Amino acid sequence: MKNVSLGHRTIADIDGQVDKVLRGIGNPEPPIDLRVVRDLLKLDRGYYSTTDDGLLRETFSRMRVAGIQVLLRPTILRDAVRSFSLKALYLPDQKRILLDRDLPVLKHRWNEAHEIGHDIIPWHNEMMLGDTEQTLKPACHEKIEAEANYAAGQLLFLGARFVSEAVSSDPSLEFVKSLSKGFGNTMTSTLWRFVEQGHGGRPIVAMVTGHPHPTRRKTDFDPVNPCRYCVESPPFRQHFGTLRETDLFSAIVGYCGAQRGGSLGRCEVLLADLNGDRHVFDFETFFNRHEALTLGHWLRVHSAQVPVQAF
Repeated sequence: MKNVSLGHRTIADIDGQVDKVLRGIGNPEPPIDLRVVRDLLKLDRGYYSTTDDGLLRETFSRMRVAGIQVLLRPTILRDAVRSFSLKALYLPDQKRILLDRDLPVLKHRWNEAHEIGHDIIPWHNEMMLGDTEQTLKPACHEKIEAEANYAAGQLLFLGARFVSEAVSSDPSLEFVKSLSKGFGNTMTSTLWRFVEQGHGGRPIVAMVTGHPHPTRRKTDFDPVNPCRYCVESPPFRQHFGTLRETDLFSAIVGYCGAQRGGSLGRCEVLLADLNGDRHVFDFETFFNRHEALTLGHWLRVHSAQVPVQAF
């Protein structure tokens, strides 16, 4: 699944809302404390559990959520949580965020920021008060989630603060790891933000996949959709946007080893741009025992005299 591009107007509007929040809490140093953000926005936070039926039932039985479907069928939220594996919920009429307590704590941070994003984006409140003909459309849902993800990233990475630090060094997974620690966020979310905003004007792509080595793949591996996420920087999308996720995954498979964790390999690979011209990218992959993180960044235009692995 590739990251969704947002329009310049939408980005500017969301940036304005995030800047307002950051100013409201005194433009803090990283990592941002989401408790302070919730206090500013007068948001409440609670938890539910997808593995504890009693807690799930008790949690939703005490809710009153806007939208006639929910009021008439109070089990709809519980059913939705289980059917769609929801990790968090935002209830705009109560100014309340609910997180799945079964998730690792570090993932709570991203999910909470995502729901805060729904709260601070003015046009989301009306859309989330109930399903309408428009919000039921997959494209609309995808756009709303992409907007909330963008707001979450701007909030957790303190807007322009992250960009200034991200462009201070050449791209590498080790550098992404250091940014992850400094801003107090997962490496996956940091990698995503790094590609979208810390690219420094160069083509960069990142992929989040299962273990790419054939002997380490899980039984649910889908060769048609091998990437959980494929994140393209704007310059990459502009010049290399026709490349398929399967093509990029093949590049990873070509150099990755079968190690159980840590670095899986690094290699220079060739990618063709929209005009058919070939470019050399530096690809590297790290496996954290749950998912493989790959970063690829542009190095140079290909010279026929220098052999490089082509894809």
